[in-house]
Amino acid sequence: MSAANPATAISIAGLTCGAMDISAALVVYGLMGSKPLRLLQGIAGGILGPRTYSGGTSTALFGLALHFVIAFGAATVFFLASRVVPLLLNHPVVSGVLYGIAVYFFMNRVVVRLSAASKFPFSIKMMLIGVVIHIFCVGIPISLSIHRYTR
Repeated sequence: MSAANPATAISIAGLTCGAMDISAALVVYGLMGSKPLRLLQGIAGGILGPRTYSGGTSTALFGLALHFVIAFGAATVFFLASRVVPLLLNHPVVSGVLYGIAVYFFMNRVVVRLSAASKFPFSIKMMLIGVVIHIFCVGIPISLSIHRYTR
């Protein structure tokens, strides 16, 4: 593609990241016993706090919507960063790996801590699972989408 198309790049990156990340979370954490409704409600818990778990399907759908807002936010940040640091587009896989790691730590060390979400004790196993999911389902899809649709 010869001309940069920010709206297309961000839309595809946000949708791809959002779909891949939530799918991975539902499968991986589902295998660990987490129920889909509760997982989605947990996302909404960042805003609603503990009452999210008494909201049924409506708070789960709110959590899903918030998940995609976050995915589009992450895609937008990468797009804007790539305008300032073109190296991000020249090496999309490496920058995607690093961006996925950065997003994981930003979400878990800043966003979750400032939110009303339930806090869980630190677990190296859960951190490693989260980092791997963020590399392959957040960082790389975003970087490849932005690379593809803004060159």
